[in-house]
Amino acid sequence: MSDRWGLTIPLTGIPLPAHREIVEQLPDLGYTDAWSAETAGIDAFSPLLLASQWAPRLRLGTAIAPVYTRGPGLLAMSAATLAECAPGRFVLGIGASSPVIVQDWNAAEFTEPFGRTRDTLRFLRSALAGEKVSAEYPTFAVRRFRLERPPEPAPQIMLAALRPGMLRLAAREADGAITNWLAPTDVPRVRAEIGPDLELVARIFVCPTEDAAAARHLGRLLISSYLTVPVYRAFHDWLGRGEVLAPMHEAWAAGDRKQANAVIPDEVVDDLIVHGSPAACRERIRSYVDNGLTTPVISLLPTGGDPVEQVKALAPQ
Repeated sequence: MSDRWGLTIPLTGIPLPAHREIVEQLPDLGYTDAWSAETAGIDAFSPLLLASQWAPRLRLGTAIAPVYTRGPGLLAMSAATLAECAPGRFVLGIGASSPVIVQDWNAAEFTEPFGRTRDTLRFLRSALAGEKVSAEYPTFAVRRFRLERPPEPAPQIMLAALRPGMLRLAAREADGAITNWLAPTDVPRVRAEIGPDLELVARIFVCPTEDAAAARHLGRLLISSYLTVPVYRAFHDWLGRGEVLAPMHEAWAAGDRKQANAVIPDEVVDDLIVHGSPAACRERIRSYVDNGLTTPVISLLPTGGDPVEQVKALAPQ
């Protein structure tokens, strides 16, 4: 069994400065990791900077910082800053993100996501090692960049990866792979692409309530929002859910979101969303580990309950 147990911060409904008390308690509760996300809320680095000072025993990670929304040099500086604040405890997770986040929200071109991620990884390896970088990468060029404060040690770099190409890139050149939106039974297929030894991190959506109808309702809203994105649709086609999710995709393409939600089968929701009592949720999370996941990272979904108490209840026991 993995000895890692992670939590996504910040928690919904709690102001970022008010996280101090619960973050300070995480190591004593049994949590080993705190990971951040970045879409349209709080950026990926700020919560971890605070956590680095509040809980010096936690490992911290971005899951993920997009490779398009910051220039290569700025991404290196952001990572170096956090690595200086949490020496040896910071993991830089990077990935392509999505066209909506990159193009619609950040006015950047979402082109050659595999190449851009690969080239950013290679640049960061050199830059975070303190090297002066002048290089023509296939997707961008950098001239005479050198970090003024290279971190010691340099942080690990992990890649967000869903399908074989990116998973294999992670296995060849990164320190780990980060994935999400998968069931415990999907983990062996992902693991097979990266080998037995590479760290595999996954964000797991957890809804700690015994009101199954409410959990499934929320799960359907999330599934239709995420799995209709082309990269996630392709991921689940690869995992074997293409046929069962086809009615959702057809309704979504027709502009009928209500129908798209209605035709998602309960078993798909139950596969992808962990719900039930805290004890049942913990058991389900451990099943991911039993199937080959290294680091489960809880992403707590809102239930109307106190998220701080839920974090405590979901701690490993």
